[in-house]
Amino acid sequence: MKYVLIVATALLAVGCEEDFLDTKPTDAISASDALATEANMELIIAGMHRAMYSQSQTIMPGGSAIASTQRANEHYWVPMGDNLAGGLIHSANANNLGWRSEAQWNSHTQETSLTVSVLWYHRYNIIANANSIINRVEAGDLADTPILRNILGQAYAYRAYAYMSLVQHYAKGYLIGNPSSDPGVPLLYATEAPFTSAARSTVQEVYDQIASDLEAAIDNFKEGAPRPTGSAYDKANLNIDVAYGLRARMALATGNWQLAAESAALAREGYDIMDESAWKAGFNSTLLPGVIWGSNVITTETTYFRSYFYLASNTFNGSQVRNNPKIADRRLVDAIPDTDFRKDMFLIDAPNSNLSAANGQGGWENNTNPLYETEEEFEAEIDRLASKWGWTSRHNTHPYMHVKLRQAVPGGIEPDDIIYMRAEEMLLIEAEALTMMGDIDGAQAVLQELGQSRDSAYDSSVFDTQESLMEHIKFQRGVELWGEGFLFQDKIRWNEGIDHSADGGSGASQVLYQDAYIVEKPSVNPDWVFKIPQAEIDANPNLSPADQNP
Repeated sequence: MKYVLIVATALLAVGCEEDFLDTKPTDAISASDALATEANMELIIAGMHRAMYSQSQTIMPGGSAIASTQRANEHYWVPMGDNLAGGLIHSANANNLGWRSEAQWNSHTQETSLTVSVLWYHRYNIIANANSIINRVEAGDLADTPILRNILGQAYAYRAYAYMSLVQHYAKGYLIGNPSSDPGVPLLYATEAPFTSAARSTVQEVYDQIASDLEAAIDNFKEGAPRPTGSAYDKANLNIDVAYGLRARMALATGNWQLAAESAALAREGYDIMDESAWKAGFNSTLLPGVIWGSNVITTETTYFRSYFYLASNTFNGSQVRNNPKIADRRLVDAIPDTDFRKDMFLIDAPNSNLSAANGQGGWENNTNPLYETEEEFEAEIDRLASKWGWTSRHNTHPYMHVKLRQAVPGGIEPDDIIYMRAEEMLLIEAEALTMMGDIDGAQAVLQELGQSRDSAYDSSVFDTQESLMEHIKFQRGVELWGEGFLFQDKIRWNEGIDHSADGGSGASQVLYQDAYIVEKPSVNPDWVFKIPQAEIDANPNLSPADQNP
């Protein structure tokens, strides 16, 4: 892996040519100047925040395949976790940005696909930028100030985040493999070109690095300036709560239940759980209560038809959702009690207005819902839903379509904020970890805190065994975090496959989903592991074809 550090317009980027080998930037300032002062390093951190959601050609220039407008990073990666795992379900045959190919498992299983390349190089871009700050500060010749400690804490947390994403996509799951010997991903420590990495470290070595980076982040945040508050942009900054949250995720993935429970509790301390009004507000702003970390997407970043909401929100005015309303697994939705307000965000009885619906039931002539006895009633409900939720007359409707994710201006094309971490996720991590430790009472108490805020009849005491608690936690994660990108990693941790046909069916079409309609569990199916980009195999002297994932 060879990189050249580019510092331009307060953004560190990785430039490449001829399969990511050396190139000289034409609009760069020297790394030493960019790292000379706290103010300059703060600009680098700000650039890293923006790179989380920018289209990839803005952070990986050079004309290569990875410099593509088709991946706006977290806009794509966040919902991809639910798309791949069969939670965010396609209702029709649309494939803008390869979104259907992802659902069919025809993208991450190909070493030349845009998805595996952009995800890989975006994460290493984060690591290279973090290294530049970490190595500069750790040189020890800068004044030790609270601002510098905050900068360093963010760099360590960013690096941990990137390594965790890499090892969880390009290596076998920790709990279903042999981490001390399973190949992980290369570790990169360099600050200057040519940025050659080591060979693939083991999964355990990568997680050890993640743990070390998170401890360093926490230590620095304790001595650092606090994160500003009051604006949506402030939540883009990583702080000690984010570091605790990342540690909770890491510990959950590795089965360190005690650390997971402790870290999750620390991460959510001081954050309110969303009430009904907030939960139904559309998940489009980092200012929502409970949000610990997220990107405040600025309107000048023209990710419109590359955005999270374009891919996942049924109110976005784009062909991806107008022609292909995204639906939730009806088995999950049907299991939500009527006393739980979250059920309101899934439109079970929405008419199927799409003549191109994959299930062949689109249009009044194919209506199977007895609620609509006449075509007039069918059409009237379509009009009512459009008026209520703000989409256009060109939008199709479909049973079990969701309205959880909605833009601030429904029916438009403006990109909105991306939420990465919130208190409710931490609460569910804490509950899962306590359950796995056998602390039934503790897990019930944590779940009651969430459940009673969602369901007027909730009673966690009925889940009084480890097995019943775990099944209930899976259900709660499925409902609470639906569409927020966690399902793919959840299934790997739980060693569960995908079966759209089981228990009455998910509502997905086998014709549309093809081989991904039923996917064997991760412990026996290597396709849960992303392919390493072929360009990396070709360019990195420390990798060979034998290093490719099977």
